[in-house]
Amino acid sequence: MTDKDTLAKNEAPKTDKRKQSLYFPESMLQEIKEEAARLDRSLSWVVQRAWKLARVEIKKLPSVNDVADDEEDAG
Repeated sequence: MTDKDTLAKNEAPKTDKRKQSLYFPESMLQEIKEEAARLDRSLSWVVQRAWKLARVEIKKLPSVNDVADDEEDAG
C-alpha cells in the first residue's frame, strides 16, 4: 500500500458540492431568506437543516404508487 492509498483511506468523506437548482414559490423563498438572515446562515444551510428535521415525517407520506393503488381499490 502506498502513502497515497493510506492518505485516501484516512481522509474524511468529501461533501458533494455540485450545484443543484431548486425552485420554490416566491413567498416560501422569501420566508427562507428571512430565516437565513435571522440565523446568519446561508439559504443552503437553512434548506438542508429543514430537510434533516422533516425527513422522518416526509418518509411517512404515501408514495404516488401507494395513492394510485388505494384509489383503484376504492373504485
